[in-house]
Amino acid sequence: HRTEEIDRKRLIVRRGQAFSLTVHLSDPLQSGHELALVLKQGKQLKRTAGGSGDKWWLHQQSARNELLLTVYSPARAAVGEYRLAVELMSGNKLLERTDFTKMYLLFNPWCKEDAVYFPDERLLKEYIMNENGRIFTGSANSMSGFPWNFGQFEDNVMDICFEILDRFNPASSDPPNDMLQRWDPVYLSRAVVAMVNANDNDGGVLVGKWQEPYTGGVQPTKWMSSVPILEKWSKSKSGVKYAQCWVFAAVACTVMRCLGIPTRCITNFASAHDTDGNLSIDREYNMHGQLVNDDDSIWNFHCWIESYMQREDLPEGYGGWQVLDPTPQERSSGMFRCGPCPLKAIKEGDLNVKFDAPFIFAEVNADIINWEIGQDGQKKRLSSNSANVGRNISTKSPYGNEREDITLQYKYQEGWFLFDIKRQCHTHLYLYDELEIKHAKPVFGTDFDVIFEASSNVIQLMEYNVLVSYGRLCIHYCAVVFILFPTVHRETVRLLYTKYASVVSEHNIIRVTGVARMSGQEKSILEMVNIPLSKPKLSIKVPGWVILHRKITTVITFTNPLPVPLNRGVFTVEGAGLLPTKEIRISGSIAPGQRVSVELSFTPMRAGVREFLVDFDSDRLQDVKGVATLVVHKTPPSYFPMMPNIFG
Repeated sequence: HRTEEIDRKRLIVRRGQAFSLTVHLSDPLQSGHELALVLKQGKQLKRTAGGSGDKWWLHQQSARNELLLTVYSPARAAVGEYRLAVELMSGNKLLERTDFTKMYLLFNPWCKEDAVYFPDERLLKEYIMNENGRIFTGSANSMSGFPWNFGQFEDNVMDICFEILDRFNPASSDPPNDMLQRWDPVYLSRAVVAMVNANDNDGGVLVGKWQEPYTGGVQPTKWMSSVPILEKWSKSKSGVKYAQCWVFAAVACTVMRCLGIPTRCITNFASAHDTDGNLSIDREYNMHGQLVNDDDSIWNFHCWIESYMQREDLPEGYGGWQVLDPTPQERSSGMFRCGPCPLKAIKEGDLNVKFDAPFIFAEVNADIINWEIGQDGQKKRLSSNSANVGRNISTKSPYGNEREDITLQYKYQEGWFLFDIKRQCHTHLYLYDELEIKHAKPVFGTDFDVIFEASSNVIQLMEYNVLVSYGRLCIHYCAVVFILFPTVHRETVRLLYTKYASVVSEHNIIRVTGVARMSGQEKSILEMVNIPLSKPKLSIKVPGWVILHRKITTVITFTNPLPVPLNRGVFTVEGAGLLPTKEIRISGSIAPGQRVSVELSFTPMRAGVREFLVDFDSDRLQDVKGVATLVVHKTPPSYFPMMPNIFG
């Protein structure tokens, strides 16, 4: 049943697939006596005996004072915790009953009759069984992935997943109806994404926060595993602080994989949030290029999940990957949740398909319209773009840790789509004057240049405003230049670490906006880029072979890349099947260029390919990640040709 990673001691099985029980008898079974199986889920009780079909039934074989019972569960059985007992019956008379024992029933993507059946069994190694993942962040022009420990098979995680379902409001307000629907992955997936966020005051798992300070909680970028989040929620019975989209998505992925629904994390770069449902993103700027109205917004990236299931509630052809989003943005049927919506509906623009198709469609297809608000309050369109939203839609490859681009599963290539679906009522603004912003790939802690290239097809004066910010203004640069066609004018602005360090986003991204206004013309040009700053690397060294239940020692090394000292340094380490979350604090300051090393010993708990994750944080530099891949052997190799080292 592929559940040994969860627990070898408890009975954990998948629906639609037989399992066996052995019953020990004090005396041989007498003529006229028979066995029955009793199942309790909540307050519901089922009694079954021999038979066949799509309901619970059993087959028995005798062997002296033992009976082998083969139990068949229906592929549409409700998932969750059951209590199971065997009864000795004589006709309708109960002679004896065993004590009730717990049994746990999960979805079964290996079973063709199950609604979550996945046709390519090889890919289930990734979408169900893999506890190690990659979350892709950054910007459309500079993408990067960092490791995440889903930990769906770690101790207590399955119990916490069922606890999440039990805390869902309909489970407490109408238990019989809730229990009747627990066979359905559509119903349960909507329950999961509603409960992963705590916005409905329903005791959900995570509290979202999108800007500092993160007082009373953990900065979202510090998390690198679902396990401590779920454990903390289960103990506190209140929302864990704090999360942003990738944390919501990763925790939802853990729950769905644990329940047995094939799931993957998705990142949509340049993701639109359309608040008024007009399928366009309207951004208003003042005459200096400062954003003054961002009710509609474009996020550098946004993460959600896809889960694989059939849709009996929709016409044929809408099964397969379904978009689900636990990040609280808009309400769906009264709760902060989104989906499941078929991927096919998004690509084909079928906005009448449930659930939440128009909102998801806008995230990957909305047009961007930039407006300038004049001193008189009048609004003038600067530019529009129909190709900048929904770029490089990404997930982890099932064949490694590389990024797999799935953009064409969401949308046709630009220019091929049916434009009437977007209900466009605006025209595009074609400019003969150009403004381009160029930059290298800067490293956080260094000074670097941003180059503005302005060109025009006429001889004219150009007034030029440059803003460097992310939420707070860092530099406001203004110049008036004379452009003689066809010359290209270049202006260089140097960004100093001492200036941008205080305004850079927690994702280490700087936003640069340029506005060029031509003399004698009404129109202006606006150009904006997000510049990601790369972070230093951590070194992880694991000497020797890694053997199950045998202590090993790792060495973690970090060098301060900044021109200033770092204080309150702390390493956070963890790994599914390796060790629980642990913190190692650094005493004193870490001087510029100083190298620090720490040793950590632990005992691997499960065999196989495992990932050892490390996060470093300090007062001036956060979220420096490192990962080492370890192969945990059940026994030592028969010979040691050499002692290998593994680096991460």
